[in-house]
Amino acid sequence: QLQLVESGGGLVQPGGSLRLSCAASGFTLDDYAIGWFRQAPGKEREGVSCISKSGGSTKYADSVKGRFTISRDNAKNTVYLQMKSLKPEDTAVYYCAAQKPITTVPAMCSMRRINFGSWGQGTQVTVSS
Repeated sequence: QLQLVESGGGLVQPGGSLRLSCAASGFTLDDYAIGWFRQAPGKEREGVSCISKSGGSTKYADSVKGRFTISRDNAKNTVYLQMKSLKPEDTAVYYCAAQKPITTVPAMCSMRRINFGSWGQGTQVTVSS
């Protein structure tokens, strides 16, 4: 059974940084494109970033472009989301998810929620002074 576990969230001041980790168990992570999503209170879950199976292709939401960096270490079965210059509007629960193989185009990834079938439990990120 595919299992993903997020970690690394916490409370940080505006302008600060955090690195989120998404660790996989029960499967080989490099068989899947991986996405990061977030959900703020009262809002829909939105795509933040994604990375292809090999790591050669990435995408970012416009709201985080230039501030967030997604990467993967397939040897460690882990995907990371480095977040810098954090803003209060980045406050949310952050989730990682594995893209359904049937929806995966080679060397590409998606940020459409409907294309993802295995989700972690989420990690809270709070940006506040």
